[in-house]
Amino acid sequence: MTRGTNAGGAQAEALAADFLQGRGLRLLQRNYRCRLGEIDLVMADGPVLVFVEVRLRRNADFGGAAASITATKRQRILRAARHYLSGRPEPACRFDVVLLDALAADHIEWIRDAFGE
Repeated sequence: MTRGTNAGGAQAEALAADFLQGRGLRLLQRNYRCRLGEIDLVMADGPVLVFVEVRLRRNADFGGAAASITATKRQRILRAARHYLSGRPEPACRFDVVLLDALAADHIEWIRDAFGE
């Protein structure tokens, strides 16, 4: 991954966090990492814990941002979420996805409960 890709991902995550906070969610943690995977944003929507995957795709030649969430990526997110929850009382949870096709707030698509878990 290039420095520009990392910077773009960080900007996309910041945009997504601001977008979701503007809709009443509370940011708990950014970039939760464990050996099983990573969660871009951990947020609270009232009593519900929300694990958010942020995807930026500026070029749709190989599919848009949604197409970049493969079954393998989804499993890594689910495993990381289980790790995050280990040793804690298990709250109601959901998995949201924020898709961007440009680094601009008007290019955000928010999919609530994207994984249906």
